[in-house]
Amino acid sequence: MIKGATLLQVRDLTTEFATRSGAARAVDGVSFDVHAGEIIGLVGESGSGKSVTGYSILGLIDPPGRVVAGSVKLDGQELVGMPRSRLRALRGRRIAMVFQDPMSTLNAVLKVSTQMELAMRAHGNPTRQEMRQRSLQALTKVGIPDPERRLDAYPHELSGGMRQRVAIAIAFLNNPGLVICDEPTTALDVSIQAQILIEMRTLVREVGVGLVWISHDLATVSVLASRLLVMYAGRLIEEGPTADVLRRPHHPYTQGLIDSLPSRAAPGKDLLQIPGSTPSLTALPTGCAFKDRCAHATVVCDTAPAQTIAAPRTWRCHHPLNMGATTATQAARP
Repeated sequence: MIKGATLLQVRDLTTEFATRSGAARAVDGVSFDVHAGEIIGLVGESGSGKSVTGYSILGLIDPPGRVVAGSVKLDGQELVGMPRSRLRALRGRRIAMVFQDPMSTLNAVLKVSTQMELAMRAHGNPTRQEMRQRSLQALTKVGIPDPERRLDAYPHELSGGMRQRVAIAIAFLNNPGLVICDEPTTALDVSIQAQILIEMRTLVREVGVGLVWISHDLATVSVLASRLLVMYAGRLIEEGPTADVLRRPHHPYTQGLIDSLPSRAAPGKDLLQIPGSTPSLTALPTGCAFKDRCAHATVVCDTAPAQTIAAPRTWRCHHPLNMGATTATQAARP
């Protein structure tokens, strides 16, 4: 795998769910790339569409949801519209996912060794000795001590952190080019989170895999991802190198996420919060979806902002912050 090569191309991805109140557009025209050896962070509040984006890429959207438009290409191969049998053959081999709850991946009644063997046999015909060796190597890489003993354990005999490490090891077993992680450390304590983040960075560096880390926790993403994508109400509203976005956010929503970080709170003061809540996806306001929560909103915000590009940054806002001497151009698509 050539470091820097484009693994994933997402263009105008749009996913809707049929509800009694009408179609809820959970992902609305999302576009981005992922390169080999790159970690991108996809952040936003609950309901922003970040997890649905990950599921849409993998073809895991079930009725009443469906991908209604757009393109997802993995190594140049179109995934949208691909038969489910072919998608299943790709999952675990060329693209893999780590879920928030490891028990979504692990079978409670099978030993860890059996589950890892099943993952390998699904995409090849390795010998028992090869499977044992690869399993031990995978568990070691994700920081599991005494991997020989853990292989013979059942999931319920492992701690939450150990179960998540096993799920990560299974995702990397068949050397996929791209791994999508959906809030994989949310339920773990801070010390375990930190350990797993270090292990993930090491894995990406050693293997050259592309990684999409989905999270509502901006602090976690900031120490892991080299590039940050911010979602709100189904749309990407800001993108750029992580350090630059955190230092000079252009969208007021991104600024609000940063201001609400615990590290930003003054001693003895309450945490700052973004007022209001994410609007219903079946009744979005006209224009900018964030305008009713935004202190900078004016009448022009009744018109949807086009994507603005000042490479390597992009954003969607009529009143961008922290611009300085930034030179920007408006993208053609709304």
